[in-house]
This record gives sequence, structure tokens and C-alpha cells, in this order.
Amino acid sequence: MKKIISILAVITWAMTAWAQTPQEIVARMEATLDTHEDDGLIMTVDLKVPILGAVTTKCYYLGEKSRMEARMMGAEMTTWTDGETMWTYNSKKNEIEIKDQTASIESGGDTELFSDIAEGYDIILKKETDKTWQFQCKKSKSNKEKDAPKSMDLVIDKETYYPVSLSTKISGMTLTMRDLDFGVTDQQVSFDPSAFPDATVVDRRQPKTEE
Repeated sequence: MKKIISILAVITWAMTAWAQTPQEIVARMEATLDTHEDDGLIMTVDLKVPILGAVTTKCYYLGEKSRMEARMMGAEMTTWTDGETMWTYNSKKNEIEIKDQTASIESGGDTELFSDIAEGYDIILKKETDKTWQFQCKKSKSNKEKDAPKSMDLVIDKETYYPVSLSTKISGMTLTMRDLDFGVTDQQVSFDPSAFPDATVVDRRQPKTEE
């Protein structure tokens, strides 16, 4: 009997030593995302805005370039950016609006929400299945980032350590990022005017002044 108890104790110790803490799992997810930094990112973003309703956007990011596809008010809307200029195609109007890009979009866009969770949040394992871990992440007192969400729900794939989804509230809006994948070509995120030969072009860019 003593021998059996001894064996069970060793097995239990080994299992405990092998177990990962929530912080360790999330840190590994962040490290996994970092390995794909130059590959380009694809993801779906669900956004619920008070009064305006819900919209789902398919997003492609590669460096400073991006393409976002959404359906709004009966129209297919596609927006491209390259760090300086923003092109938006409205299928209902068959119109392309060109504007100066006023906000920068870094590689991966909103995926900055997936960064520094392990250090900036208190993480609790809410549920575990055969395929995923489901965590609740609450902003820690030591997190001084003013715009960081107070709470996030994060689901991580056990096999790949990719995030399955992240949901949070920002400025009264509910945001869910899901279906992350990697591998974006320059063609996928570059605006091609020849693809819209009959579209009306509305150029709202400000004239550049010589310094």
C-alpha cells in the first residue's frame, strides 16, 4: 500500500509540475502571435454600437496596409489603407471615396488587445474543454494603460495556442475578434483602381503644401 501511495504521490507531483498557470498559457499565446508578426493577419471583428446596431467586418493586415470588408445599410463597404491614404468603395453608390488617413494602423490592427495581457491583467480560468481554455481577464491595479479595457473574455486553442476569440467593451461598444489566421499578400491589401472602372471617384484629400 505504501508503494502505491508513493507512486501516486510522484504522479501527482509530476502532473502539478507540468500544469500551466493561466498567465503562462496567455504568455505563450502572445509569443506565438509574435512569431507571425511579418506574415500578415486575417480576422473577423464583430462590433455592436448602441443605436446603430451590429456590424461584422473581415479584416486583412500586412504592415501599414489593410483591407476591411463590411456590409452596412444595405451596401458592401470595402476600405483599404496604406499609412497615408484611405480608399472606401460603396457598392450601393458604386462610389470610391479617397481621404487622407488620419489614424495609423499598425501591423495586426486591433490585435494590440492581445498584447501584454499576461502582465497587465489578472487572469482566471473560467472553463476548460478538450480543445480550448476560456479565461476572464481583469485589468490589474498595476496596469496604468488608460485606454486598456477593464475586462476581457479570452478563448485560446489548446493545440496551436492561437486566440480563438477575444471579447470586450470599449467606449460603450461591444467588440469581439475571432477567426484569426495568418498569411496575407500585398495584393490582398492594395487598392487597385482598375477593379472599379465604372465607379465614381470622390477625392477628399487635402492638398499637400510645400514646406
